[in-house]
Amino acid sequence: MDQSASNSFLLPIVDAVPISTKHVKVTVVGIGNVGMACAQTILTQELAEEIALVDVEEKKLKGEMLDLQHAGAFVPRTKITADTDYAISAGSDICIVTAGARQREGESRLSLLERNVSIYKSIIPRLVEYSPDTILLIVSNPVDILSYLAWKISGLPPNRVIGSGTNLDSSRFRFLLAERLNVHVQNVSANIIGEHGDSSVPMWSSVTVGGIPLNNFLDKNINGFEMQSLRDIHTAVVNGAYEVIRLKGYTSWAIGYSTANLTRTLLKNQQRIHPVSVYAKGLYGIEEDVFLSLPVQLGRSGVQGMVNAPLAEEEKNQLQVSAQALWQAQQGLSL
Repeated sequence: MDQSASNSFLLPIVDAVPISTKHVKVTVVGIGNVGMACAQTILTQELAEEIALVDVEEKKLKGEMLDLQHAGAFVPRTKITADTDYAISAGSDICIVTAGARQREGESRLSLLERNVSIYKSIIPRLVEYSPDTILLIVSNPVDILSYLAWKISGLPPNRVIGSGTNLDSSRFRFLLAERLNVHVQNVSANIIGEHGDSSVPMWSSVTVGGIPLNNFLDKNINGFEMQSLRDIHTAVVNGAYEVIRLKGYTSWAIGYSTANLTRTLLKNQQRIHPVSVYAKGLYGIEEDVFLSLPVQLGRSGVQGMVNAPLAEEEKNQLQVSAQALWQAQQGLSL
């Protein structure tokens, strides 16, 4: 699809579907810190009637299931199930995949990706077998490439494979801007797009504070807020996860909230716009077969529209560089 072919705000992908009142089920694959943060947040936010947990570690899996079940008196009524058998995931509206190989000391990125290819070849077909109408929400890192892998392996249409992408990066971006400008974070509208990683692209040209374009806000309210300060904020966004890992050993809560945020938009058919990892070939001059984050409209069918967001020329060029970096990393993978 040619992004420049329309001047509409939204480029529709699929028709919207009505909100369903049926039993809603979410499966979380992987019960590490991230997976359990996702499950716990979805539970407490009353987003599903049933949450299924899947992992290869049978003993820990049962323990996590019991731990959530024992909280039944304090949380919304939700059926909690768990098994190493993917049949437990049958009929899931959304399958959240947090499982994946961790990088070993001295291991190359390509080697890590190859191990994740093997893991995904095991996970994804079984999820789709038991839930052919599901939406795959990929959270494992590197999320853009693994979203691409999930799409290729699953055979699902691209609108039903979504990576968590830069949804959390954008939250960090807004938080840091709000701190620097001394305003409430909910007054800041700002997105990070591109790779969830070093080549991510801050959309400076569309940042607003209280509805006022950032440049106007700075001219009227802040002295000495120079370009280097903006670059430092983006650097802090890129390094945010590394800093949390350095301090506590892993990330969990923020990605859990981010994933629940996406899950709510999808299940409740809210038509909200999120920067998430989606199939991007043909948009903004991207020629590569890649997934990366762009602002898109999400609803019950998955990706329902691509936001026709204007980018500054430098931002567009940086986005294309980000796509090329992901494409290069994908080369040599045994799909």
